[in-house]
Amino acid sequence: MPRTADHDARRRQVTDAVERLVADEGFGAVTVARTAALAGISVGLVQHYFPSKDEMLRHAFTRLRDRLDERVQAQVKRDDQAGARIEEILLRALTELLPLDERRRREYRVELAFTGRIADNPRLAEVLAQSNAQVRAALAQAVHNGKECGEVLAETDEVAAAGRLLALLDGLKLHVYGDPAAVAASDALAAELSRIFPGPCIKP
Repeated sequence: MPRTADHDARRRQVTDAVERLVADEGFGAVTVARTAALAGISVGLVQHYFPSKDEMLRHAFTRLRDRLDERVQAQVKRDDQAGARIEEILLRALTELLPLDERRRREYRVELAFTGRIADNPRLAEVLAQSNAQVRAALAQAVHNGKECGEVLAETDEVAAAGRLLALLDGLKLHVYGDPAAVAASDALAAELSRIFPGPCIKP
């Protein structure tokens, strides 16, 4: 167990350094040598865990997306335990992903830099596709649950609704990052969720 924990810690150390380089200087600043220096370890040790720069970048992007998902899931769990409606749960969860403060702006700057490379990096494209598929599935399940408790109309296409929500979220993140004052992002999310979840929740 300790050895596994040590390996995980080393990988986190490397991917933290990758994220800091991307956030501070942009994607082009990431090299194995600079990552090693920032992480405070040798180039050889970085290459021991990540045989190629491509693998290092893939792992960093995967970890970033997983961390965002874990944070959202924690928010959902808290709101669900508090008895919030599904519409309210989704609004708070999706708003958490908007770059509305410096911490989230920095985080989104890293996410955006990785996303911008998917056209010429199939491995990064695969990470994004898998992550988006998981998000769409979770949103579709939330809409399905809304049907069961009465918040969502029975004829609503949950897959289509989930796709629209994800597309709206992605667009809002980009607009808010570019000009925080230009878009009332939370209001836009609330309006779309209100359209999808028009009814009261009648729990059995």
